[in-house]
Amino acid sequence: QVQLVESGGGLVQAGGSLRLSCAASGRTFSSYAMGWFRQPPGMEREFVAAISRSGVNSYYADSVLGRFSISRDSAKNTVYLQMNSLKPEDTAVYYCAAAQPPLYRSNNYYTRPNEYDFWGQGTQVTASS
Repeated sequence: QVQLVESGGGLVQAGGSLRLSCAASGRTFSSYAMGWFRQPPGMEREFVAAISRSGVNSYYADSVLGRFSISRDSAKNTVYLQMNSLKPEDTAVYYCAAAQPPLYRSNNYYTRPNEYDFWGQGTQVTASS
């Protein structure tokens, strides 16, 4: 199993930036694809971004494409979410998650929360207008 801890959330004005971090325990970090999800107030959890085990491929929700960027640092066992041009609708609790994708997977594999085995506790992001 892997333990995930998010950090970096906070309150910013619309148009500002934040960088979220997700630190993973253990020595098998590189075996997991990593994803970010968010849950706005009163709404369901939704996919934000994901990155493959190798870090070669990344995936984004249409709502954040061009504004957010996911990356990973294997030496630090950490995945990041750089968030630029934040909007009020980005306000949510952001969760980091780890998945073990099979060799064969559907095109929307990384967007489904139930594909992820481990989750962090979440960090609050608020973008005020």
